[in-house]
Amino acid sequence: MRILVLGFTGYLGGHVVEHLRALPGARVFGGGRSPAAELDIDLATARTDRLAKTLASAAPDAVINCAGSTDGDAVTFAEVNSRGPAVLCAALREAAPSARLVHLGSAAEYGPGTPDTRVTEASATRPVTTYGATKLAGTVAVTTSGLDAVVLRVGNPVGPGAPPTGLPGRIAGLLRAAGPDPDAVIRLGDLSAYRDFVDVRDVARAAVLAATSPGPVPHVLNIGGGHAVPVRELVRALARTAGFRGRIEEDGGGSARSGAVSWQCSDIAAAGDTLGWRPSYVLDESLAALWAATSLRSEGGRTP
Repeated sequence: MRILVLGFTGYLGGHVVEHLRALPGARVFGGGRSPAAELDIDLATARTDRLAKTLASAAPDAVINCAGSTDGDAVTFAEVNSRGPAVLCAALREAAPSARLVHLGSAAEYGPGTPDTRVTEASATRPVTTYGATKLAGTVAVTTSGLDAVVLRVGNPVGPGAPPTGLPGRIAGLLRAAGPDPDAVIRLGDLSAYRDFVDVRDVARAAVLAATSPGPVPHVLNIGGGHAVPVRELVRALARTAGFRGRIEEDGGGSARSGAVSWQCSDIAAAGDTLGWRPSYVLDESLAALWAATSLRSEGGRTP
């Protein structure tokens, strides 16, 4: 099976490639802007006709699109999260119309959740941030493309390799910098929000299952931990894992993107019914793996 992974050097894409390379009979292609990419593809700027020629040369049986922007301005979000999936679908219709497309969306597309309620794939989408709105536009492009396609609406990924642009990776970096100093103080914004955390390795496994499933798949599947966890609890658990002896203070501030959504929790039953997928890591395991990978990076080693 020939599988193309776009965004293969990123946080999610790297784990997807690792899972695919353990799959018997899989021929994995990396697409992106990296010098290591076998296929030079920039979805933010690609022309449909040229991208179609590139895709035709790879003749993929499946494409997993992990390319996306979680940090930047509105223009960057629109180019990568909205235009990217649209031009990819247009090129696939021309070059490989029978290929399975797996696109990684975001739970941010749902917008604010209702406390003690899990959102299903049929729930209303009401994004309140530019990020969520552009991710939703990408989802619409995929689900209306007429292709054999599925969008995985991913919760908050956590685990080894978490980037410093996201909360878990940023907290790990602050804890690493603070070290064992009992007088250290880490000041953070409001940590009262609830989020649905899911191990990045479980996300990768879901993407591989979706790409290789022999039967039809729904247009949208939620991929999350299935539980709403207070962000404060994640921070404290990671601090315990790191052996942090100092003090964590909340100043009541925080990003607009996080502050606008106080509750997120996904119903993941459909992924279980369709793909046989369930989360295999609990949060403490994910945080331990994140901290171990952070330790290796700080020592100049190789992350797992």
